[in-house]
Amino acid sequence: MTGSAASGATRRSVLGAAGAGLAGLALAACGGNTGRPADSGSSAGGKPTLAQWYHQYGEDGTEAAAKRFAAAYPNATVNVTWVPGDYDKKVAASLLTNAGPDVFEAGNGPSIDMILGNQVVDLSGLLGDARSDYAPWLLDRMTYKDKLYGIPQDIDMQLFVYRKSMLSKAGVEPPKTLEELVAAAGKLTTGKVKGLFLGNDGGAGVVGGPILWSTGHDYLGRDNQPDFNNADVQSALSTFHTLFTSGHLLLGAPSDWSEPNAIAQGLTAMQWTGLWTLPALTKALGDDFGVLPFPAIGASGKQSVPVGAYASAVNAKSAHTSAAKDFVKWLWVDQTDKQLEWAQSYGFHIPARISLQAKADKLKTGPAADAVRYATDYGHVQTPLLWTPTSAAAFSDAIDKIIRSGANPASTLAGVESTVNTELKRFA
Repeated sequence: MTGSAASGATRRSVLGAAGAGLAGLALAACGGNTGRPADSGSSAGGKPTLAQWYHQYGEDGTEAAAKRFAAAYPNATVNVTWVPGDYDKKVAASLLTNAGPDVFEAGNGPSIDMILGNQVVDLSGLLGDARSDYAPWLLDRMTYKDKLYGIPQDIDMQLFVYRKSMLSKAGVEPPKTLEELVAAAGKLTTGKVKGLFLGNDGGAGVVGGPILWSTGHDYLGRDNQPDFNNADVQSALSTFHTLFTSGHLLLGAPSDWSEPNAIAQGLTAMQWTGLWTLPALTKALGDDFGVLPFPAIGASGKQSVPVGAYASAVNAKSAHTSAAKDFVKWLWVDQTDKQLEWAQSYGFHIPARISLQAKADKLKTGPAADAVRYATDYGHVQTPLLWTPTSAAAFSDAIDKIIRSGANPASTLAGVESTVNTELKRFA
């Protein structure tokens, strides 16, 4: 992934709490271009014509590659549409009409509302013998009641990066626990350099999930009940509020956490960011940086990293669902050479298939190799399938109030718990 603003925004989306469920957007929001011809949906040679949607990637070469892959498919004419703006909302709106795409990508798979609304097709049979070549946690996120609704395309992740020379000069070891992180931020703050950058909001927008996982908890527990309002999480959030007021955080940086500029320009010694920034960091800093997972919190905590994956899905209203499924299988299951090219030739992603990760040369050494190991050992999909946009918004607002305004963690999270319980009743 490049360090462009566009790329950072899209990766925030797939790694965010999201999944849009708005029904009120007109198809005109997509410019009226579905990727389908005006006729019945068949091309001149008698082959079906399929419309495939992607969000607007920021990496140079991605659009050309997607169109080249589509053109190579022998059994259908596939028209690729690059959708700018709020992709999730535009897809959600299009699925309510008869003019949506046949095939589309979805961040972390289709939303629970798409699945319950019978808007997407069961793809369980497409993986075949390749199923064991995908991490179970990745497929689980895209599965509901034993049916798989998305085929993973690639994997992204967030993590800490740090300046080796700055930590060495200050006599600071790379932090593995929250206490060590807080102490390191203080020791590394000197003059115009701040010890830590978690984003211009002090981390309110990104640390929620990692705090849950690193304390040994989650948004929802194994029983799909809220698991975020407890003493461990409350204490950790209080610590982050103290950190926010400490003067050791970089705030108001020229660009936000999804870009590498703050640490690359020497404004901070440690920064939370994404795997996609590693090429830019290598160009700017050479080998003077390393990567770390989010630190462990408390006696039962464990380090963690958020991971997300775009997945290919099929619109249930497609006039050619069988042909669309065949195309998805061809591209995202069978064409391993194209999957490897997609993951590492136009950006910096981890291939979805485990066997391809071993063949991704750019991920075999240095910080990239460490990042892949962290994703394997400490990865958590953000967020659970039943974590709806309403739940996500309530949780995000609460984290912001606690970290930046010092709101009481217990009572604030209790309000979120009430909202989440109401949402979960929809799936009982």
